[in-house]
Amino acid sequence: MFPAYSMPLQGLIGGLMIGTAAAIMLLGTGRIAGVSGMAARAIGLGGGTPRALAIAFVVGLPIGAALVALLIGPIESRFPMSLATLAVAGLVVGIGTRLGSGCTSGHGVCGMSRLSKRSIVATITFMATGFATVAIVNGMGGGW
Repeated sequence: MFPAYSMPLQGLIGGLMIGTAAAIMLLGTGRIAGVSGMAARAIGLGGGTPRALAIAFVVGLPIGAALVALLIGPIESRFPMSLATLAVAGLVVGIGTRLGSGCTSGHGVCGMSRLSKRSIVATITFMATGFATVAIVNGMGGGW
């Protein structure tokens, strides 16, 4: 039914976990669980969230991934680009999150759930740009 690389049940479970974590963060601390904002606060930029909480949040991300890998085994991932290309792409995404006042987790998960107009527009922009990028790359013979 689904391609071998499609994991709809795992995606559903992961989405539920992300939504639950975002709700716990908002209800427990009154703060948005946007990763770019937390990362910026963890390194001393911005304000709002207590820095210790931001550091714990950022450090917890890879620890959580490591725990999942220990419990269910490593997750296979393949990236056809070089590490340099991935590093440049990451830098561009980081710049974009600062310009857009947040990332996909902040706008797409937390902002849209609060019906934030700015987040709805940002998420539509993220999605449209992603669709266009995939179409262009595939049209040029690239892609996965």
